[in-house]
Amino acid sequence: MNESPNPDQKPSSFARDLGEVVVTTARLLAFQRVVPDLRRLGGLYLAFGLFCTWLAGVGRYWDNDRADLWQYMGLGSVAYVFAMAAVIWLLLYPLKPRNWHYRNILIFVCMTAPPALLYAIPVERFMTLQSAQTVNVWFLAVVAAWRVALLFRFLKRSAGLFGGELIVSSLLPITLIVTALTFLNLEHVVFNIMSGIAPEQQTANDASFGVLILITAGSAMLLPFLAIGYLVLVWLYYSGARTR
Repeated sequence: MNESPNPDQKPSSFARDLGEVVVTTARLLAFQRVVPDLRRLGGLYLAFGLFCTWLAGVGRYWDNDRADLWQYMGLGSVAYVFAMAAVIWLLLYPLKPRNWHYRNILIFVCMTAPPALLYAIPVERFMTLQSAQTVNVWFLAVVAAWRVALLFRFLKRSAGLFGGELIVSSLLPITLIVTALTFLNLEHVVFNIMSGIAPEQQTANDASFGVLILITAGSAMLLPFLAIGYLVLVWLYYSGARTR
């Protein structure tokens, strides 16, 4: 996602600029090649992305009786994108990717927020609890796979990573974030699943967080290998054995 300078382009209306941002975001989510005009519209891309992030955060918790006030307000999702962008930027900085600016990464992470609106669909209102849990598991799988694929494509096309470094760079930040969020137990349910949940306390999201436990276990097993691969890559770049 490179910056596209347009020094001779005349200022356009807000509606036209917003339309460009929306269309470009949609094309990004559809895995089409895009070159957002971040010099002229970077602030609008960020504002639109943060709005989508906030909306997805509100939709995720609006019908969750166990959520805290800050989660109902969508603040957790907004804080998450800043943290996720920081983790990606800091971890991959030693590998010397192209176009590596925190603002660009933050905009990209925000642009991947719309798929999470699937979580706002109140499937438990028109399905049985068991069916709603199954659907939410599929929502989790689709959103997670979608975002990982988008990150993979972003790091390959915009940052210029390839081969083993692309795999390590894509998976290491995700494994760290997943493990951290699970141990923070933000849903007040993750660890309770291990000992069983009373029927009256069950929600449509419980199965999804059971899957999250499995993902976290897989992340914990992968983490040492990814960390070793990462340290080897850093050493290769800083020893001069590998260059961009």
